[in-house]
Amino acid sequence: MALIKKPGTTRSIGVGRPQEDAEADPQGTTVPGAGQRTVAPVMQPGVVLQGRYAIEDTLGIGGMSVVYRGRDLRFKDVVRPCAIKEMYQSAPDSNTRLLNLKNFEREAGLLATLQHPAIPRVYDFFEEHGRVYLILELIQGKDLETVLDEAGGPLAEERVARWAVQLCEVLTYLHNQQPEPIVFRDMKPSNVMVTPDERIVLIDFGIARGLVRTRGTVIGTEGYSPPEQYKGIAEPQGDLYALGATLHHLLTASDPRTETPFTFHERPLRQLNPVVSPELEAVIEKALSYDMKTRWASADEMRQALLQTPTLRSQSGASGAAPAKGATPRGKVASTELVWRFTCEDEVRSSPHVSNGMVFIGCYDTNLYALDAGRGEFRWKYATEGGISSSPTVWNDIVIVGSEDGAVYACDLRRGTLRWTFRTGKPVRSSPRVLERVIFIGSDDQHFYAIDGLRGSQIWKYRTWMPIRSSACIAGDSVYFGGGDGFVYALNMKNGGVRWKQRTQQPVISSPAFAENMVIVGSMDYTLYALDSEGGWPIWKFRTNHYVNSSPLPFGTRVFVGSVDGCMYAIELKNGKPGWKYETGSQITSSPRIEQGRLYFGAADGCVYCLDVANGALIWRYETGGPVVSTPAISEGLVYIGSLDHAVYALRA
Repeated sequence: MALIKKPGTTRSIGVGRPQEDAEADPQGTTVPGAGQRTVAPVMQPGVVLQGRYAIEDTLGIGGMSVVYRGRDLRFKDVVRPCAIKEMYQSAPDSNTRLLNLKNFEREAGLLATLQHPAIPRVYDFFEEHGRVYLILELIQGKDLETVLDEAGGPLAEERVARWAVQLCEVLTYLHNQQPEPIVFRDMKPSNVMVTPDERIVLIDFGIARGLVRTRGTVIGTEGYSPPEQYKGIAEPQGDLYALGATLHHLLTASDPRTETPFTFHERPLRQLNPVVSPELEAVIEKALSYDMKTRWASADEMRQALLQTPTLRSQSGASGAAPAKGATPRGKVASTELVWRFTCEDEVRSSPHVSNGMVFIGCYDTNLYALDAGRGEFRWKYATEGGISSSPTVWNDIVIVGSEDGAVYACDLRRGTLRWTFRTGKPVRSSPRVLERVIFIGSDDQHFYAIDGLRGSQIWKYRTWMPIRSSACIAGDSVYFGGGDGFVYALNMKNGGVRWKQRTQQPVISSPAFAENMVIVGSMDYTLYALDSEGGWPIWKFRTNHYVNSSPLPFGTRVFVGSVDGCMYAIELKNGKPGWKYETGSQITSSPRIEQGRLYFGAADGCVYCLDVANGALIWRYETGGPVVSTPAISEGLVYIGSLDHAVYALRA
């Protein structure tokens, strides 16, 4: 949608490209250009919605929405900015108005289900005074079309290539959604923002939708949209075509909207910008193939090809960050022996648990698997009704795991037969923790549960205000966990009574650890916290450059944790000062494990890493076929871990 942007303001998510021939009316009521059109009057600063969201400024005005900079007044001790997207209806046709409303509601619902660093978060959705509002994360930065305009010519290859890899990562995330892929359908420079730290954020999900293989409405932006989309067909490969068109535009400054559609072959990239490497040109040309069957098979395949171009080959991963000091460039480092590989039917996000000579692990194909730990042979599987990202644990003779179907399952360790099921109200992505016979686990239904391990019955439950995906830490007579509402909770493990709760600035997915009378946990506010275990007040904080969703591991005098900024950190337990860090250049949500002086973890670049725990030096790296978000388990000299390439690996430690 075309919108007007006030000079000097920062774009927010949801704000589309300003019209080329128009300027904003100071009153916000008319937009002059090729003609005049009337838009809704904007709200003035100081207006408060829902008694909570204060309007501070107008960021953009479009054909059916206005986007404001706002502030969430519920956070009285800190300033929490937000973007407020207001939908109004100017279409005279009632059917059109209804369709617009449904699209707006669908955008809200879609964003609420997605969690990725390159996708803005949605905080709230409501109706007031006959208009509908979407409260979103405020993204500081500029859209890529603005960056290109300000540059006055083609952008640097290295910078564009780093952005391209990040865009492939977020497209991979969207295209791998269950139960059906999400096709963005409107990739273009004005729908991509870059933050001051060069992080890419994909914006404006107004037309994104589930996979459509039948003819439908022609939608998208001429010049960027693939040929099949003009026929109303949306496939994941269409997003790759639009990405190729976007990269071509950024590297040549030749706007495809001013050219005849599908004529990129008449304007070869290096003919317009000879300094671009032939290898990068080849990657983009393949993405721009007229026949979608001859494009890249997936966004991840395109990402792998980008990483092999000369610009990125010497760099270690998606963000283009330099390797850690002393690290060996990719392709020249030692690997390790693959002992066995077991292939499942879908992504393996769950982390393995090794017990009684077997490896237990969940999979998004809905199954809990039991494999022979030494040979990787199949022993049994139990099918739930949803994907499994929760990681199983073993207590006595049962294996316990949560499922996307909203239930916690207990299966017989040896045969896989069901012992009991405990149902919650929504998906269970938290992993179970057991003390004696009590199982502690969180659910997306916003409750934290204590369950009797023998009977599968509820002992108590505690209500928070957002989904709970953090897993519990049990210490003394307290149980600690993080919530999607941004709090770290300490509960009495016997009755669920609150001992304390400490607020962070963003959701807490990381699972806490206990050491030296401190509860150590990461937050999506980029910070690792060390909290006093008795009172919950911060003893120290360690700031990273992105979300800390990895769960910390105290070991010796240090605590180890990964960050979405691509680094594995070693931090001094006593004061939160940095010891060493190792840069993979790729997101780390996997949690570290340590055995025999070696630290193991996975990363989004598809690699499993082994570092020297003392100094962070790389010992070996093993590359799987997909991102690794699973946390390794080490037993009997083997490292067990899952990958999004649908496989479970056993590697020589």
